[in-house]
Amino acid sequence: MNGSFEKRLAKDEQAGNHPYIRPKDAATLLVLDRESSGPVRILMGRRHRRHAFMPGKFVFPGGRVDPSDSRIADVLPYHPAVEAKLSEDLKSVKSAARVRALALAAIRETYEEAGLFIGRKSSSGAFRLGSGFEAFAERGIQPDLSGLRMIARAITPTQRPRRFDTRFLAVWANAIADRLPDGKGPSGELEDCAWLTLEEAREKELPMITTKILTDLEERLKNDPDLSPDTPVPYYFFRKGGFVKEMI
Repeated sequence: MNGSFEKRLAKDEQAGNHPYIRPKDAATLLVLDRESSGPVRILMGRRHRRHAFMPGKFVFPGGRVDPSDSRIADVLPYHPAVEAKLSEDLKSVKSAARVRALALAAIRETYEEAGLFIGRKSSSGAFRLGSGFEAFAERGIQPDLSGLRMIARAITPTQRPRRFDTRFLAVWANAIADRLPDGKGPSGELEDCAWLTLEEAREKELPMITTKILTDLEERLKNDPDLSPDTPVPYYFFRKGGFVKEMI
């Protein structure tokens, strides 16, 4: 990666001198709305100012993968090309369940933080899904990975107090099977959830990596407006004092 933005990002991420911490798998979901005649809008929310990690920043819903996410099996599968991208260079357990857990973490967190259910309603009744997905089971909603598309992957540099290996996934808003009536999730982690144009989103207080992902998304939509599952995506990680960008 070259350019002033990448240098600022590298400088920002170098701050701190903490002992080595293995990055935790995480995933976030960019929910995109193109139903109206205007520009594409994206769902974002502001992290509560009491949070120790990125307080007050606007982010996409998401979080780290929980062990229980790997035990959820009754789901509609990924597109094979998306599954292949997510399977590349796994740092932890290399299994189909672990790859599936990446999307399930993003879907679960989107419900917990924004009150949205990404999936399909079943005519056959309730599902037995497991921990974290009780509300999906009660509504007979089967988590659906088929519409998810990978946008990017980024690993927090070393010497940081928290490190994540984050997969940025996108899905169109027509994948929302249901939503909580107040527009909020039960965890209360995100405030002021709103649908923003990309221009409006850039005006918010954003983490540096979120700004970069928005730029990547805008470029992707220009060249690949339907988000083809086969399109290569950037993979960012820190090496020898700077961010490296590879394509997956």
